[in-house]
Amino acid sequence: MTTAQKTILITSILAIYSCKNSQSVLNEKKNTQNIVLNNKEDQDLKKIPVLNFGTFHMGLTNDATTTEFDENDRKNQLAIKEIAKKLSEFRPTVIIVERPPSFDNRLQAEYSEYVSNPKMKFKDPSEIELLAYELGRISGTKRIYGVDHKMSYNYNIGSEMTNSIDSTWHNKYYKNPLQYYPDVNIDQSKLNLLEKLKITNQQSFLDFLIEVNAEMLAHVGSEKGFEGADEATKYYQRNIRMYSNLNRIPLNENDRVFIILGASHTAYFKDFIQRSPKFKMVDTFQYLN
Repeated sequence: MTTAQKTILITSILAIYSCKNSQSVLNEKKNTQNIVLNNKEDQDLKKIPVLNFGTFHMGLTNDATTTEFDENDRKNQLAIKEIAKKLSEFRPTVIIVERPPSFDNRLQAEYSEYVSNPKMKFKDPSEIELLAYELGRISGTKRIYGVDHKMSYNYNIGSEMTNSIDSTWHNKYYKNPLQYYPDVNIDQSKLNLLEKLKITNQQSFLDFLIEVNAEMLAHVGSEKGFEGADEATKYYQRNIRMYSNLNRIPLNENDRVFIILGASHTAYFKDFIQRSPKFKMVDTFQYLN
């Protein structure tokens, strides 16, 4: 092999090695970029955990259906504290309650005062003062917000008009609606507070609340009208607006959100949150046992 041929061969080998080395560097750079992108996607896909807790209203309420409960009874208050202790294991960073957002400044101030003085007295305490505040105090939660949005609707429309859609089924249902949900058709007067709240948060009871408060109204209407469905839509609208209020609150992947609402709202929120790309539903019963 001549000197010229040797030179050409060495040059070719170096060129090939250089190309392979450059390609290796490019591949390594590309892999690094992919890892960064994947990490960002993982962060973007990381959902905010939500403990969505339903209750009856423990204080004064305008709701058509109420649960007999003496919020000033010492025994009841102690029972609530035990439940708050259980739920506090979730360690929320944010608490959401059934108050309009316009109440937020007062709500935050009152909550902060309670944290500083747990013996603070309330004239007409509700589940907010009795349970949410105590849970937050134990957990060290700093932020509390309201998401309520008041809207009225006529849930009695089926008994106030001539129903041309399906009065037979509508009337039969409302005579004893819980009979269609046998696993939660229980005499609650014999249950303690924790047992009542466990029933309230069962899926079948939440389904019952949506049906009895709204969807059964789809059986009500005039011959060519949709009066019942239109009233049910108003209740759905109230709940989806409440959910919009939740989404106004600044939250990030490091937050843990505890929501306490009247249970019919809990039922809707559960539907919304289960389908959400932003939130992750936490099993309520993990903290009630």
